[in-house]
Amino acid sequence: MKVEVLVLWVVLTLCCTLVCAQKDAKENKLTGVQAKEPEALVKERRQGEEVGVEMLDKPAEVVDEEKAKPKKKKTPEEIEAARAKKAAEREAKAKKQKAPKPTKKPKPPKPTKKPKPPKPTKKPKVPKPTKTPKTTTTVGPDIKQPSLEEEEEEKRLLIELGWDTLIQPVTPKERRMEEPVEPDLDKVPGRYPDTKKEITTTEVIVYIPEEITTIPYIGPWYEEYDYTDPAKKQEEEEERAQKEKAEKAERLRKKWEEEEEERLKQISVPAEPKKCPPLGLESHRVEDDQLLASSQSHHGFSAQRGRLNMQGSDNDEDLYGGAWCAEPEEQNHWFQVDAHREVEFTGVITQGRNSEQHEDFVSSYFVAFSNDSSDWTVLHDGYAEWLFYGNVDKETPVMSQFATPVVARYIRILPQSWNGSLCLRAEILACQLPRSYDSENEVNPSDDLDFRHHNYKEMRQMMKIINEECPNITRIYNIGKSSQGLKMYAMEISDNPGEHETGEPEFRYTAGLHGNEALGRELLLLLMQFLCKEYNDENPRVRRLVDGVRIHLVPSLNPDAYELAYEMGSEMGNWALGHWTEEGYDIFQNFPDLNSILWGAEDRGWVPRIVPNHHIPLPENVFNSSLAVETKAIISWMVRNPFVLGANLQGGEKLVTYPFDMQRPPSSLTDSRRWRNNAEMNEETWARIQRQNEGALRETPDDAMFRWLAMSYAHSHLTMTETYRGSCHGDDVTGGQGISNRASWKPVVGSMNDFSYLHTNCFELSIFLGCDKFPHESELPLEWENNREALLSFIEQVHRGIKGIVRDVDGNPLPNATVSVEGVRHDVKTAVGGDYWRLLNPGEYRVTAKADGYTPQTRLCMVGYDSGATPCSFTLVKSNWDRIKQIMALHGKRPIRLITKTNVVKTTAASTVAAPSIDTETENTHDPARLRRLRLMRLRRLRLQRLRANLRTTPVTTTTSTITTTTTTTTTLPPETERTTSWYDAWFPVDEWSTENPFDSVVFDSVPTQDYPFEYTID
Repeated sequence: MKVEVLVLWVVLTLCCTLVCAQKDAKENKLTGVQAKEPEALVKERRQGEEVGVEMLDKPAEVVDEEKAKPKKKKTPEEIEAARAKKAAEREAKAKKQKAPKPTKKPKPPKPTKKPKPPKPTKKPKVPKPTKTPKTTTTVGPDIKQPSLEEEEEEKRLLIELGWDTLIQPVTPKERRMEEPVEPDLDKVPGRYPDTKKEITTTEVIVYIPEEITTIPYIGPWYEEYDYTDPAKKQEEEEERAQKEKAEKAERLRKKWEEEEEERLKQISVPAEPKKCPPLGLESHRVEDDQLLASSQSHHGFSAQRGRLNMQGSDNDEDLYGGAWCAEPEEQNHWFQVDAHREVEFTGVITQGRNSEQHEDFVSSYFVAFSNDSSDWTVLHDGYAEWLFYGNVDKETPVMSQFATPVVARYIRILPQSWNGSLCLRAEILACQLPRSYDSENEVNPSDDLDFRHHNYKEMRQMMKIINEECPNITRIYNIGKSSQGLKMYAMEISDNPGEHETGEPEFRYTAGLHGNEALGRELLLLLMQFLCKEYNDENPRVRRLVDGVRIHLVPSLNPDAYELAYEMGSEMGNWALGHWTEEGYDIFQNFPDLNSILWGAEDRGWVPRIVPNHHIPLPENVFNSSLAVETKAIISWMVRNPFVLGANLQGGEKLVTYPFDMQRPPSSLTDSRRWRNNAEMNEETWARIQRQNEGALRETPDDAMFRWLAMSYAHSHLTMTETYRGSCHGDDVTGGQGISNRASWKPVVGSMNDFSYLHTNCFELSIFLGCDKFPHESELPLEWENNREALLSFIEQVHRGIKGIVRDVDGNPLPNATVSVEGVRHDVKTAVGGDYWRLLNPGEYRVTAKADGYTPQTRLCMVGYDSGATPCSFTLVKSNWDRIKQIMALHGKRPIRLITKTNVVKTTAASTVAAPSIDTETENTHDPARLRRLRLMRLRRLRLQRLRANLRTTPVTTTTSTITTTTTTTTTLPPETERTTSWYDAWFPVDEWSTENPFDSVVFDSVPTQDYPFEYTID
């Protein structure tokens, strides 16, 4: 029965195979794709199809029966034909992989759980393809079924190879199609054994890509005729071909350019040179003994003058020149710098000679290094000695950087070519090597602050951050705009920002008058951060400053010029770049000249009668003259706030200067004789006037106070009094004190300090912070440590002297009242709240307060050495000055002669003779002192008349009455000849019998005093 069933299944299988083969042949003709399979797999599949069963479901006893059946042998001719037909395919596949020959029958694995059968496909007769290329062969759905002849040939080939014994046909239990079993399938590494299989086969792994079924193109059965012109069609094809060729060439060109650019970046572009700070030639951190040169042309052009931005004297033949200049007869020239220890040299900055007449600079040079100053190695670029190109003018710095840092102690610049004379100014860029110990010269900042340079945007952001951190004590406002529209920001630091508190002085620090002087700008930004941080940390000293002083900090008064200097960098800007505004003004010297007005009035004796010695009014149309926009904004800001003390931070030198900044011409002999007879002039005042006459400089009446203020900053600075090496550009002019009168050092006209002293109550000084105007960022921590204590100490000086409030008897404050100190010919005025501050040194002072319509009051005030100003307030009583003004208005606003009342005797023509005798008897009855005073009054009146005659340069006709005792007739004065005294007679009342008169010693026959070019009008 089993045999009959087996025969039936074989017949059905052959029929299905033939039908599928015909269909597959037709499909393969359309697709043109034919799957290739290994010979062993083909044989196995054919045998499986013939038997129509799966090898996995075959029992073990059936396998034994199949082995016992005899096999049909093939002839050698058939085997050779099969070999010839499949030769090419075998050879191609044999190169890639060879099927292993089984040596013995593999043992069947132990049976395990039956795996789930795969889901049947749409075509149940075709096995479902798998997607695991490493273990099985994936066959697409369009696989060509072999024909009978091919099957016979494959059978012969398998018999010849001996593979026919590996697979035996069995009778299946079920009629179900499964995948063919490959030989040695369970021996593949990583393959789990299949317990359902009784016989294992060797697997041949073949990677066959999955075939994509393409839809056959179904077109018309006829061929369409092309009616276009063949020539035109050919032209279009040629044009299209040319276009494609051009596009291809363009793509290739772009690709080549990108590759070439990438190659150049990797090969030719060197690494960015290491950036190092300057060694310190310009800032004088490098001492004079560290500089050496081969020779020098003159005494004033030594190696010590070869510092960057070194300024020479105005006279080129003077002692100091503006560069190092070599002896022209020498053959080998060099300029040497000793770093005192090994450092990493990374570059050199060179500059020409500072001179108005000569154009001297070095145009090319070599650089050499040494560790012992005897064996020198010239810097090499890989091919030859590296020649660096220098300057093309005398002022612009040029930086040359080395490709790699050079570690050495000494460096030499070897000039090779130059313009004019061989003159050089230089700066060396170098980084310090790490070391295990701290140097004595290094200063580590103790404050956690932002030590870097800030441009306009960063400065504004920094001030905003500080305001957000300390909103209770800070306020940001602007005092005006620059010529380019940038705002000049200021920060107020006080316990009550935004309001002036009565009795609280106001202080100001300003910086950035010159845009390239950046150190003052950064110090004020650091001071803002420091005050805010320490106030929050409850520093008692900072708390006292903030609660007791209204501090104003303006970091940049010339923002336009600073932006220009900031773009060039700290070392690449020359001495003048950014010094002036965009309109070409020097803001510090752009204020109205009030010195000439004061000194001219003093020469004429108009001070303080006509021209006051303080708050001198501005000349007419001063704001329509050549004043910068920034200057006008600063003047308005100074007038709005009652500043007591201030300082402007500058650079380029290291000292503190105080007014006067302008030189006054020597006083005439007339002025000397006029003051020589003044008995109340003390010795100090007389000596000061003599120094002014000899040296043509002017000291202020508060010269002693200014000197103290200057010394309070200079002596609190860590290095400002170290003047043993001289100043930055010449000899020391401070006498070892670090302070100087500006007029004796470098006089200027129309300075900010003089204007502040003569037009407001503020005492202002100039603080020059260092030789380097724009120091490197790495030097900011050191500069902050040098100036921190000095900045705080100078603010504390605002409490030195006296302070108080001027009120009336009702307790109302009196603004604009004048407070004068005996012996000091400079007064101050009260603020809107009636409060005032007067800076004075310790001592006793007679202080007088005066106000219009009130009787002056004088007090004795004591100034001690303790900190804090001495309170000295005044209460004024109203006077009859208003009534006097009304009487003067009735007489044409002319002063009225003040005389004592005398007995008036009415006389007639008969009694006129007896009148003189009565006067004579009256005079005789008075004491001699009264007679002397009357005689002096007569002499003074005569002198005043002569003075008016000389000033008018025209004869003055006067009518006098002649009184004689020898005649019986007298001449009476007609009413029209009576005259009032001049306007300044009212300042010398007769009842006080004052004998002090600045005109008593005037020699009227001498030439008039020197005239000053100014106009002054009096209402």
